[in-house]
Amino acid sequence: MRKITTFALVAASSLALAACGGSGGSGGGSRDYIRAVGSSTVYPFATAVAEEYAKTGGKSPVVESTGTGAGIRLFCAGVGASHPDIANASRRIKQSEYELCQKNGVAEIVEVQVGIDGIAFAEAKGGPGMALTPADVYKAIAANPYGKPNTAKSWKDVNPALPDMPIVVYGPPSTSGTRDALAELILTPGCKADPATAALEKTDEDKFKAICTQVREDGAYVDAGENDNLIVQKISQNPRAVGIFGYSFLEANPDTLKGIPMSGVEPTYQTISDFSYPGARPLYLYVKKAHVGPIQGLAEYMGTWPKVWGSDGLLKNKGMVIAPEDVRSRNAEVVANMTPLDPSELK
Repeated sequence: MRKITTFALVAASSLALAACGGSGGSGGGSRDYIRAVGSSTVYPFATAVAEEYAKTGGKSPVVESTGTGAGIRLFCAGVGASHPDIANASRRIKQSEYELCQKNGVAEIVEVQVGIDGIAFAEAKGGPGMALTPADVYKAIAANPYGKPNTAKSWKDVNPALPDMPIVVYGPPSTSGTRDALAELILTPGCKADPATAALEKTDEDKFKAICTQVREDGAYVDAGENDNLIVQKISQNPRAVGIFGYSFLEANPDTLKGIPMSGVEPTYQTISDFSYPGARPLYLYVKKAHVGPIQGLAEYMGTWPKVWGSDGLLKNKGMVIAPEDVRSRNAEVVANMTPLDPSELK
């Protein structure tokens, strides 16, 4: 019965969208433009593709930088012209988020990997030349490293080999996919460096997650909001600060910033491309299949992505790390056929 009800909701929403035509407007009525929400990391790439699509005569899509988590919540709120067509994401959609979509009638979701990015750690050109490990980062910014309140004031408190410099880290907010990826790719491995804490994952998963992923709120970690350019500005002006953001922002500011090695690996195009850099991660778009057709230009806009994500394309020039050829080919087929995501692959 649930499947029939969900199908009926999607069908009704699709018919309503189609019946509205393309006379513009927003809210619950018709809409003659594409609306995308989500990741601040994907934002500059999505706006570049939107501009490319508009050159063909289509109305320029509206792209909003809300953060991955907030964007997916908006995306999953329902089907119809008052809801976004696309969620840009700097991490994969979670099983719980997919279930929220299903609950709200967003039945068929198309997942497209558009490229690769890395969580870059950076400092000002005049900085001390930091070199970090996941354990260093974890001990510096976790709220309760290995289950005890964080009292570290200086990087030297974290690791005697690091500078005697106050811990000031500008990073993404809790709504950001970059924050989620930071937790998964850097903080959790650093947390697991302690065998007793690592063992908690099997005996008390909730406690393990809290100890490993919650960040301190005493000023050492500064939530800079969904504006990576603001983080760039803050650390370029403060040689004693560390910033965390998408690699493309590091690449775009070589005159003022330098990357910080992680476990001896520099954040570079090559190390992110081959995933030898610990913070490498895929970038995604999520599309409502029910909106393809009823929302004017959505299929064409999505069709623009494979045309510009190649090794000599627009997105590489914008700082995106290009996915391997087999990944691009597979995802181009997904775009062409609007193949829905298989939820059994999600965590």
